[in-house]
Amino acid sequence: MNTRILGKELRVSSVGLGCMGMTHAYGAPADKREMTELIAQAVDQGCTFFDTAETYGTREYPHDNEELVGEALKPFRNRVVIATKFGIRFDWGSGAVNLPLILDSRPETIRASVEGSLKRLQTDHIDLYYQHRLDPKVPIEEVAGVMAELIREGKITHWGLSEAKEETIRRAHAVCPVTAIQNRYSMMARWYETLFPVLEELGIGYVAFSPMANGLLSGKYGKDTVFGGHEDYRSVMPQYQPENIERNQELLELLKNTAEEKNATPAQISLAWMLCKKSYIVPIPGTRRPERLTENLGAADVKLSAAEVDALDAALDRMPMSEVYGGAPVVRK
Repeated sequence: MNTRILGKELRVSSVGLGCMGMTHAYGAPADKREMTELIAQAVDQGCTFFDTAETYGTREYPHDNEELVGEALKPFRNRVVIATKFGIRFDWGSGAVNLPLILDSRPETIRASVEGSLKRLQTDHIDLYYQHRLDPKVPIEEVAGVMAELIREGKITHWGLSEAKEETIRRAHAVCPVTAIQNRYSMMARWYETLFPVLEELGIGYVAFSPMANGLLSGKYGKDTVFGGHEDYRSVMPQYQPENIERNQELLELLKNTAEEKNATPAQISLAWMLCKKSYIVPIPGTRRPERLTENLGAADVKLSAAEVDALDAALDRMPMSEVYGGAPVVRK
């Protein structure tokens, strides 16, 4: 697979693998042996960029995802880039499907988090360490200062921000250069496109999570799809509500027609659209299925011209579509 550079020097595959859904938010955790094999298959197919977080688990096993990723990538550690995150925990007692977030980026919490992640990931350094969400109680300059210390100590090599806006990015970057932001981005979630000039000015990469609007843009789901209730966030996501399926048909038809023209799939077009838009965007779609993994990674080979990307943008600008899932609520504790 071809590669891209995040920030000044972090080389990753053009499409990464988001591992969250293997253990969190998309139904009961998948079989660990099967997911270990899937991650190995991703490496074999040229994927070098793997995304996890200390919180992607269940009430019983809150760190399940990091442990899975660490064990699966141990044989390939010198060939891959591992990204993980600090700064949130879930409010497991809320009773909600879409679990609220509790924010905590105090320096002492970050220090404890990085040590835990290093142990679970079975590595001596983290390649890309994100603040998972901005903590309004801790100045971003203080967080960036801790990141600079961790880089000097060799515990991390690069750092980033998730769901960050311009002011935060600039303030953080002035203290310790930011390698990448990881923000939501898809054909249904384009509100961070205003950051492109800032990222280009500062030399920061954009890692796009939920690049297929939590799977909707794959075209694999319809009105009759039933999700796994309390363990599956899609059951409460607006784009998957029965009344909204019809509202998104024009978008799905656009993807289908473009895919036919390009001898690709709708999922690949939704990824190629952003890959061909900016050279510093790296999507990290997730999956539990080998055939979807191959399909997603294959999007790196689908080429759209600048005129074709512009035409898709123009269509999206005028097109009716439903709201799309925008993230978990934050609770103050």
